[in-house]
Amino acid sequence: MSGPQRDIPALQGSLFDQGDDIRLGPLDGLRRTELGDGAWVDHLPGWLRGADALFEDLAARVPWRAEERPMYDQVVAVPRLLASYREGDRLPHPVLAEARQALGDHYAAALGEPFVSAGLCLYRDGRDSVAWHGDRTGRSSAQDTVVAILSLGDQRDLAFRPRGGGPVALRLPLGHGDLAVMGGSCQRTWDHAVPKTARAVGPRISVQFRPRGVA
Repeated sequence: MSGPQRDIPALQGSLFDQGDDIRLGPLDGLRRTELGDGAWVDHLPGWLRGADALFEDLAARVPWRAEERPMYDQVVAVPRLLASYREGDRLPHPVLAEARQALGDHYAAALGEPFVSAGLCLYRDGRDSVAWHGDRTGRSSAQDTVVAILSLGDQRDLAFRPRGGGPVALRLPLGHGDLAVMGGSCQRTWDHAVPKTARAVGPRISVQFRPRGVA
């Protein structure tokens, strides 16, 4: 991955997650923040043990792709690398299938259906980002839903603000196996982003689990 994609820098591993034993922890430590308008976010630091080892495996083996998009009168590079696993696709590591199942079981009452897809984003450094948005393509434009994010690699902020603008209401620092779950009306009534940063940060992989028809 060279040229316009930029090389993936080496990960500076966490002092607290040095093992190669990749496994999930319990979900009973989740803490919920009520955002308002029926939206909520759950947060669990360090849900996945061995997250740095999983990061290295995914960074090397996932078929990452660079994308471009039109913006005004030019075409610009999407500031991150992407990979998608649709319903029925084999996920790139068995623990991701375990995570998807565990999250589906835990949120069965709120979700009403299983998580079926996984989208992966690779942020190479602080220049890579996601602009303010909600996952409002498909059923989530009109219905409550649940989207779960497993974060690997260096820490980056996941920020939230009300849809349409306004000050940031919540910043969750995510990395090294942390979990964030957005539920209720969050995709319809709130926006979230991973802002660019001038800080010296290493690479990060975000794994997003979604139900059918939500993107």
